[in-house]
Amino acid sequence: MTNQDILSKLPYSKPFLFVDEIISIDENGVEGTYTFDENLDFYNGHFKDNPVTPGVILTEVMAQIGLVCLGIFLLNENLNRNIAIALTSTDIEFLKPVFPKEKVTVISEKMYFRFGKLKCKVIMKNEKEEEVCTGTIAGMIISK
Repeated sequence: MTNQDILSKLPYSKPFLFVDEIISIDENGVEGTYTFDENLDFYNGHFKDNPVTPGVILTEVMAQIGLVCLGIFLLNENLNRNIAIALTSTDIEFLKPVFPKEKVTVISEKMYFRFGKLKCKVIMKNEKEEEVCTGTIAGMIISK
């Protein structure tokens, strides 16, 4: 399965697709990037005259790259239209703000994948290689 195959299987579309590129992926983890478009709607009201990316969106970026892309890779040919990867828990610390036009890199390390549950340690870094958030994200395979 190629990185492009994984991206094509993501169950999202713009404006809610938060994966630009998968840099690397294997059975132990994934690394990918996303650049925040300054015209995204949530910037209009998330702090007047000083737009900042909401934490819930940072968490979503981490989940899409660090959990869903990895889950698609791990499921590979077993992935079909009747199953999905659903978020079950997050524990994220936000360390620095992320602003419009910033490119972030998400690095995810699989903690375990068993009994249909995937749990990962996920870090997001900015272009200066500073950690902007870190934590754990888990999801489960569910039947639609």
